[in-house]
Amino acid sequence: MIVFAAITPHSPLLIPTIGKEQTEKLALTRQAFSELEKALYVSKVDTIVMFSPHAPMYPDAMSALVAEDFHGGLKEFGDHGTTFEMKPDFLTLDRVHRFMRSKQFPFALTDAEELDFGFSVPLLLLTSQIPSVRILPIAMSGLDAARHYEFGQLLKEILHSETSRVAVIASADLSHHTNTNAPQGHTESGEEFDRLIREAVVKRDAESLLRIPVSLLEKAGQCGYKPILTLFGCLADMNVTPNELCYEAPFGVGYLTVRYTLG
Repeated sequence: MIVFAAITPHSPLLIPTIGKEQTEKLALTRQAFSELEKALYVSKVDTIVMFSPHAPMYPDAMSALVAEDFHGGLKEFGDHGTTFEMKPDFLTLDRVHRFMRSKQFPFALTDAEELDFGFSVPLLLLTSQIPSVRILPIAMSGLDAARHYEFGQLLKEILHSETSRVAVIASADLSHHTNTNAPQGHTESGEEFDRLIREAVVKRDAESLLRIPVSLLEKAGQCGYKPILTLFGCLADMNVTPNELCYEAPFGVGYLTVRYTLG
């Protein structure tokens, strides 16, 4: 069953070996991660189901990564010393795969041992106290918003019926044009996107998320929309309360951290 849910950013600057002195500018987000880490530990989760927008994806199908062992780290950012390994949850993946086929929902499997930074950054910050936890890494797709939400709803049917304890986490940065500190420039679309996402999260308003125009998504330069929408599907009709732990954008990219209290 689902016992934990959250939205997290995935900036490599959160890791001191990458961010160095810049990491201090994300102190509020790191504190929020600390709160999530404690809550995740108390939840005694067996498996983390995580959605990353940077995993290998298909244009016409949702997908999950498959490997005997997963390897995470930050090599692509020059840090070859920060690495970790995680075991997959084959049983849950098999149930998800079979269920999606029974519903004729397009769902594929990708052989990939390496976890991208969308997975690696949150996992590094959240799992040091739960080394035996398993991972089910899920990629986004080229499918439209409604299909991502539908996928989340179907996924909930499997995850919430499991006897194991499951955490569902959307790894999601918001607009990369949020303010004048953005390397690629500030846009009003970036500000608007972040505002709409934060309002929808607080209100648990999936309909408003689904109504965001594709043109705004493109102008906002974001990567968190589909993971958040998929998480919304997973939590649909559940008794959950969102708590925004932190929102900040010191580098012009919106970093949102949310914990959902399940009751």
